Amino acid sequence: MAAEFAKANEKYAAAFGEKGALPIQPAKKLAIVTCMDARINVSALLGIQEGDAHIIRNAGGVAKDALRSIIISQRLLGTREIAVIHHTSCGMVSFQTPQLRALVKGSDPSNPALAAVDQIDFLEFAHLEQSVKDDVEWLRENPLVLPGSQVTGWVYEVETGKVRQVI
Repeated sequence: MAAEFAKANEKYAAAFGEKGALPIQPAKKLAIVTCMDARINVSALLGIQEGDAHIIRNAGGVAKDALRSIIISQRLLGTREIAVIHHTSCGMVSFQTPQLRALVKGSDPSNPALAAVDQIDFLEFAHLEQSVKDDVEWLRENPLVLPGSQVTGWVYEVETGKVRQVI
């Protein structure tokens, strides 16, 4: 992969132009919380460019897992809108935390250090649209999110490329 990265970067850097002069604050004052799923090209599906928005990614696009980045994005870098985007066919609906903990510990039963996984809540969810609504409401009610922030929730359909607003 290193050779592929280097070759791709040469091409990117050759067309970089004036992007080095973009301000650190996102132009659209927008933070997007979405899943780490490799099938999601956030910039392409929303028509945003470099410098437009912070894109915060984690497994499932879970707001609780993104709070640290949201605080930095808002308090230090001026974002005032948050879009939560979950997606169809998400792996987060395919397991429960106890199952994943057992999988990790079972991978090397003689290693007591793997018991640390018992301290992790993997924040899985069972219902896609409800998870979006729950995340949006959690952010809207969270005292660490700036008052007056616009928070919306969306579902991206990996099968069609369409995005639809849920809340």
